[in-house]
Amino acid sequence: MNDTATWKWKIAQTLEYKWWQNYLKNKDTEEYISWKCLYWNKLLQAISEYTDTPLEEKYIMDAGCGPAGVFMVLKGNFVTAIDPLLDKYKTLKHFNPEKCTWVDFRNIAIEALTDENKYDYIFCLNAINHVNDIECCYDNLVKALKPNGYLIVSTDAHRSNILKKIFQIIPGDVLHPVQLNLSEYNEQLTRRGLTIVKDILYKREAIFDYYITIAQKQ
Repeated sequence: MNDTATWKWKIAQTLEYKWWQNYLKNKDTEEYISWKCLYWNKLLQAISEYTDTPLEEKYIMDAGCGPAGVFMVLKGNFVTAIDPLLDKYKTLKHFNPEKCTWVDFRNIAIEALTDENKYDYIFCLNAINHVNDIECCYDNLVKALKPNGYLIVSTDAHRSNILKKIFQIIPGDVLHPVQLNLSEYNEQLTRRGLTIVKDILYKREAIFDYYITIAQKQ
């Protein structure tokens, strides 16, 4: 971990919380939660044909969960949700952990995760490009996954290597310290022994492709 990464991450974390404050301030709480649950259920449906078991009574982690993560729609499972900003998110009325009785919330970064061989599924959605030390994060996520378990990662992946290099040098996207393309994200998984089951192109934007990658631990 270098000083530049730490500096970028600290700024990104500060701005991430500010972003959530601004994004949610005028949104009706119940309407937003209902919409977000529909969003997550649609995503779970999109990945269901590539995983071999229903999400019932499974050990699941929502890594980098934010205030409105996939944990909201995983009732009936044993869910752990981690995020280094959870204590701050408690100030947001849209985040009500007391209602999610099936979730164990931990205010830690992925870099601090120490669980091993515990989870059937780990979701890391819209989070891996926010981290401080991506190598450490992938090490910890893979260690925490049971053999034959699934790691589902979603992120914005660069289409252009030229723009990727520019974004890496000049912070054109300060909320996201990590700037990689899909093959680079996937290489992080395959060299740790995971098999890529499917890359789903979920949304295309001007600079990035938003991918959901399903990988399985051997």
